[in-house]
Amino acid sequence: MDLLNTLVDKGLRRELPTREEALAVLATSDDDLLDVVAAAGKVRRHWFGRRVKLNYLVNLKSGLCPEDCSYCSQRLGSKAEILKYTWLKPEEASQAAAAGVAGGAKRVCLVASGRGPTDRDVDRVAKTIAAVKEQNEGVEVCACLGLLSDGQAERLRGAGADAYNHNLNTSEATYADITKTHTYADRVDTVQKAHAAGLSACSGLIAGMGEKDEDLVDVVFSLRELDADSVPVNFLIPFEGTPLAKEWNLTPQRCLRILAMARFVCPDVEVRIAGGREVHLRSLQPLALNIANSIFLGDYLTSEGQAGKDDLAMIADAGFEVEGTDQVTLPRHRVDAAAGCGSHEGGACGSHEGGGCGPCGSAEPVAGPVAEPVADSNEARTDLVAVRRRGAGTDLAPNA
Repeated sequence: MDLLNTLVDKGLRRELPTREEALAVLATSDDDLLDVVAAAGKVRRHWFGRRVKLNYLVNLKSGLCPEDCSYCSQRLGSKAEILKYTWLKPEEASQAAAAGVAGGAKRVCLVASGRGPTDRDVDRVAKTIAAVKEQNEGVEVCACLGLLSDGQAERLRGAGADAYNHNLNTSEATYADITKTHTYADRVDTVQKAHAAGLSACSGLIAGMGEKDEDLVDVVFSLRELDADSVPVNFLIPFEGTPLAKEWNLTPQRCLRILAMARFVCPDVEVRIAGGREVHLRSLQPLALNIANSIFLGDYLTSEGQAGKDDLAMIADAGFEVEGTDQVTLPRHRVDAAAGCGSHEGGACGSHEGGGCGPCGSAEPVAGPVAEPVADSNEARTDLVAVRRRGAGTDLAPNA
């Protein structure tokens, strides 16, 4: 396909595709799906080889959030039967992080529900960062604490944080449809604060909330404009007890197209398959590794993921290798640029869940000589949504 050849050439040159080209990726047919994956794979391998970066989530404070994000199981008014607990002690968080590092994780993502941290919360997280780094030599730490006030990003960096995550989630045009208690501009401001403080900026999206293709393209173009080092792509986990519980409109094929579009628009950044991969990619997860160069190991914030040992087996069976702590994630030109402005190197974390606050049904061929697109559809796989009952905040061993 001329489209894919053009996108590969642009990806190897770090040239931004047109919006029409990005939309065309999302509109490709199932017959062309493997060609789309192969093309995105060429760009992925050029910048990241066959390495897969493993990240591990530690939910420092679960539930009890005053924000009304409609995708999130921790939201105000959520009836999802998730774990609810207040702040973990630094040694508890460090112990949870150690399980992920032992499983091969290079980065630990420390996440706390809430609108944003108080100064006291920043002090608490600073102690947790110190405990995690003391126990786990060489580990990268990403913080995800919500909206930042002036000076807080600098304090987190001074405490040893390498990165900060805050997802845009969806397009500016549709943001008010999913959240009323803060704005899209608030989220952009926090990403910019993190960047200005020298933290590696991590920001991504959630697919599957009923958005249009144009919304997906808009948010990914915005992420490129923000120059995020890491773009986690979350697929909505429709938790019972949340407003989006009935939004089952993703298929594995649709998810692969979304990942490919993100790779073409952001060719040289860490594209991560984040929340919801087990629910929506299902048996096509290994194929997605040809596009994305990063995943979460084990469980998410409020839902259980694939067993950690199965994650590692999947990576090996697909012909990829786990990225070591001695390997640099980003291409050299991005590392050099970050060093020039005082920023840390890295990728970063995903965020809430619901797919992934802080966390893709495509055309099927019609019988006959010419395949015509039909509406996206997907059956509800509620059996694949398991509330996390182990790890941080429990007495059970974590999944890593």
